[in-house]
Amino acid sequence: MRFLRQGLLGLFILSLTAGLLGYAGQVLRDAVEARMARDTPAPERRERVYAVRTLHAEAATVTPRLTAFGRIESRRTLDIRAQVAGEIVELAEGFVEGGAVEAGQFLARIDPAPAEDARERARIDLADARAEAREADRALVLARDELAAREAQVALQSRVLSRQRDLEARGVGTITAIESAEFNVMQARQAVLSSRQALALAEARVDQAATAVSRAELALAEAERRLGETRITAGFSGRLSEVSAVEGGIVAVGEQIARLVDGRALEVAFRVSTAQYARLLDETGALLALPVTATLDSGDRTIRATGRLAREAAALAEGESGRMIFAALDRAPALKPGDFVRVGIEELPLEGVVRLPATALGSDGAVLAVDKEDRLTLVPVTLLRRQGNEVLLAAPGLAGREIVTERSPALGPGLKVRRIGASEGAEAAEASESDTVSLSTERRARLRAQVEADTALPEAERRRLLAELDRPLVPARTVARIESRAGG
Repeated sequence: MRFLRQGLLGLFILSLTAGLLGYAGQVLRDAVEARMARDTPAPERRERVYAVRTLHAEAATVTPRLTAFGRIESRRTLDIRAQVAGEIVELAEGFVEGGAVEAGQFLARIDPAPAEDARERARIDLADARAEAREADRALVLARDELAAREAQVALQSRVLSRQRDLEARGVGTITAIESAEFNVMQARQAVLSSRQALALAEARVDQAATAVSRAELALAEAERRLGETRITAGFSGRLSEVSAVEGGIVAVGEQIARLVDGRALEVAFRVSTAQYARLLDETGALLALPVTATLDSGDRTIRATGRLAREAAALAEGESGRMIFAALDRAPALKPGDFVRVGIEELPLEGVVRLPATALGSDGAVLAVDKEDRLTLVPVTLLRRQGNEVLLAAPGLAGREIVTERSPALGPGLKVRRIGASEGAEAAEASESDTVSLSTERRARLRAQVEADTALPEAERRRLLAELDRPLVPARTVARIESRAGG
């Protein structure tokens, strides 16, 4: 009985639990169905706003500046060479490498003894020639006197002949006397002819003596010039370089013993591309005399010199491109021939151009402007110049608008933006001298190979450039300098 009662109680509790579970499931299902059947509105989506840096564009008159790299040269250089062979017996105290000399200053003397002997021989030859000339003049006078005497003798014999013929006509003279008188006249005339030949020889002797005197005078002048060439002087004021002469040394004719460089007539030679060259010409195709600045970077100090474009190379060598330009510099005593300098050329001013950072210009030749609704619009522009990290643009209606300074692939027309760096003016964004770049292995190797292959670079400059290329971060100006020397 007791077992039956406990069995029924357990069955009742089991049935109650099953009922409660079924009710709970029914309630859960109804709640889910009600939730799913409810018409819930979609959440409101907000438009994405991009943050951009902008710049207020302003039109202005800008003078573009073309940058290149070149070498300092001297327009006036003189090779000092020995005009005569011999031993160097005297050198000036300032005849040293880098010595400053003035025009006409004594530099060196070659042994003058052989030249002095030659001059004395020339003087003796001249004295002999002049003595011969005087003797020829005296002989000419005697020849003329002798001719006059012979002609008088002919006249006398002619009168004798006439008298004999007159006597014979009166019957007093004889034929023998007449023949004798005629024979005497013929002899006198023969003597006149001989005197004329002697006179001609005397005149020829005078001419030969005059020629000998002129030849002796020329030889004496040449001997004196050779003697003067033993004394070497400076042709103009400047500094000496490549000095190779030593006292007691033997030099040959034409041997170079030094080079004289005029440091006051410096110029810089640099290469530009054909497109850059076209911007330096006037309407007639002639090179403009534009202002030029040559800058030598020497560590903490910077040496500058000003000048103007002077001329261009007449032709291009095989394998070259662009144009070689020469600019005459004003007085720049700190610069020396061979210096590797940075050249800046001020081009003709451009009116109504807008200066913007180079990052503002896209590859499509347009910039992004922000309108009044803070949305981007695409503005086509014309690129006039690249100036370092800036560009000079020409675009009607661009002035006065807010321009995005840094374009990215995520930005495009119609997008809403938020300004985070608006500026009031078109400020320059030139790269400073301390800007550095990270080079790839291939580009670093290519730059090193270019520096090592450039034979025009001074050895000190080559070592400095190679040292900078070995750094993890290389100065941007160094990279630009090396790449620009490739020309084109």
